[in-house]
Amino acid sequence: MEEGLCENSVPGSGSGLVDKTRIVEVKPLRSLAPVLPKSLQLSISGRYPSGFPPFVLFGEPVESQPSPTPIPAPIRSYRKPSDEEETPHEVNGDTSSPVEGVNGESVDDSPNRPSQPMKSCKTSQKRRKKTQDFGGSSSVGVISMAQRDDGDREVVNLVLMNFDSLRRRFCQLEDSKELNTMMGTKRPDLRATNVMTSKVFRTNMRRRVGAVPGVEIGDIFFLRMEMCHVGLHAQSMSGIDYMSVKDEFQEETVALSIVSSGVYDNDAEEEDILVYTGQGENFNKKDKHVVDQKLQRGNLALDRSTHRQNEVRVIRGLRDAVNKHAKFYVYDGLYKIQGSWIEKGKSGGGVFKYKFVRLPGQPSAFAVWKSIQKWKRGSSSRTGLILADLTTGVETIPVSLVNDVDNEKGPSFFTYSNSLRDSKPFSMVQSSYGCNCNKTCVPGDLSCSCIQRNEGDFPYIANGVLVSRRPLVHECGPMCKCFPNCKNRVSQTGLKHQMEVFKTKDRGWGLRSLDPIRAGTFICEYAGEVIDRAKVNKNGGYNDEYVFDTSRIYNSFKWNYEPSLLDEISSSSEDYTIPSPLIISSKNFGNVARYMNHSCSPNVFWQPVLYAENNQYFLHIAFFALRHIPPMAELTYDYGCSDHADGSSAPQGRKKCLCGSAKCRGSFG
Repeated sequence: MEEGLCENSVPGSGSGLVDKTRIVEVKPLRSLAPVLPKSLQLSISGRYPSGFPPFVLFGEPVESQPSPTPIPAPIRSYRKPSDEEETPHEVNGDTSSPVEGVNGESVDDSPNRPSQPMKSCKTSQKRRKKTQDFGGSSSVGVISMAQRDDGDREVVNLVLMNFDSLRRRFCQLEDSKELNTMMGTKRPDLRATNVMTSKVFRTNMRRRVGAVPGVEIGDIFFLRMEMCHVGLHAQSMSGIDYMSVKDEFQEETVALSIVSSGVYDNDAEEEDILVYTGQGENFNKKDKHVVDQKLQRGNLALDRSTHRQNEVRVIRGLRDAVNKHAKFYVYDGLYKIQGSWIEKGKSGGGVFKYKFVRLPGQPSAFAVWKSIQKWKRGSSSRTGLILADLTTGVETIPVSLVNDVDNEKGPSFFTYSNSLRDSKPFSMVQSSYGCNCNKTCVPGDLSCSCIQRNEGDFPYIANGVLVSRRPLVHECGPMCKCFPNCKNRVSQTGLKHQMEVFKTKDRGWGLRSLDPIRAGTFICEYAGEVIDRAKVNKNGGYNDEYVFDTSRIYNSFKWNYEPSLLDEISSSSEDYTIPSPLIISSKNFGNVARYMNHSCSPNVFWQPVLYAENNQYFLHIAFFALRHIPPMAELTYDYGCSDHADGSSAPQGRKKCLCGSAKCRGSFG
């Protein structure tokens, strides 16, 4: 990039500099009256300023009317614009919104689908009742009016967890063909948004310049709607979010946040600098005429922010290493625009360019991802690398051992094993014979005995994500006739993410992933040697620290969707049903699970899984992501506590907790 260019100049060749002020300014979109269908105009008339519903600019409060919470129009009331109105290039980097599928994959959401409000599912026996305020339901948490305007970390996590639980449930119903095909959209994320928006279950609705309460730098999102619900980026389609601000002399638009998702020709290779391309079509497909971008809407806001030097939130879209067809978004913090110009685009039209520079002193986010890519390519050495693969080939994906804290060369010796040893079978009322499915089990096929054991629901959605916590998850096993790649064998397929065992500063060795992990994704099984409880009691307790015990007391938490939101009478309980206590020691034999540390606010939870082998049932402990986990974030779960009131009578006593969580109990074990 050439230095010394003024903000309103264009780097040219031969013809000299071009004055950007000669481009005609156009009024921002929000100052123009929208063109809406008559039926929609009638339905929203009188409830919003100028008939403009809040979902178009997601979450912008109407400051002049603080009265009762409005009920938004269904999302499908807004049809996808035609090529003449707006093409996918109209929004910077965001063909992702109209074409972003269930799992972040590319799909075609046709504008010809009927625009009908969402109906109840086949599994529901009652019609949808009158809308109730989400904040009034204690079963899903309470969001006060103040928290809707200004959130915190706990509220942000609550909103994201409830949105994703609804999305997973809609995915499950779609997979099993239990959703009405005449409904307006098949996209589960939009269905979940309909529910969340109608219940006003959102936070950070008060729009602001700068940081968003409860959203931390490095947070990841797998869908644009997730960012909308927590107030990070209010536009469900456009890559530039902006608002009008007033000062003593005038009112003008300023940029609040941008999403750089790779569709436009952005220069996004540098860690702290982003050259961002403005929004707007520069090639008209209809009449094959090259046009310039216009200084309007988001471009106008970015231009004003260049002069005002206000902070702008930057979200970067990145390719998911595990799912090559999907992407995730990472919040990279606050930037300022240090220059702007016009240059010729690939199609020949003039495009705006904006140079964003990251403010110093912020935690690393995008830079972490860049470092990981260099390690994977081998173009950069990993600091503190001890072993490239501590599993010695047992896992299909290598697990590295790293210590960049001190001189310790590794943990105590053990034999790596990804299965249970000396596991004790137990009898069940149901037959232990497997299913008779041909090739693979099909969601919705109630003739499958494994689906019957799961109360008629397939426990996983298409990408292997767990839908709900259950008393027990029944998987297909070696006795089933379905193929080994059946989607009901998720916990038996081994690691899917590249893991790293690393030395922590104060908690020994820990475990983290080099890849982003989506909520509900299987991480690993707890492998090791099954210990007989009678021997444990006889010896006065455990003789090692690498123990998992299902009989401990674990804090309860809600992770599943709320069935009343979907007019369902009830859903499966989240309280585990353990056929018999299971104690596993990974001191001598074990896998990466032995390195997961305790936290009172964990990002991983355990789920009992059952399947049959050799005409007998065996219990396994599988770990799943409680929420979206960014790359290089430590994986932790709740170790639980013994049933003693204090640690004095316990064989080894409780251990001091160093998790640092705001909800830290002080001890565990």
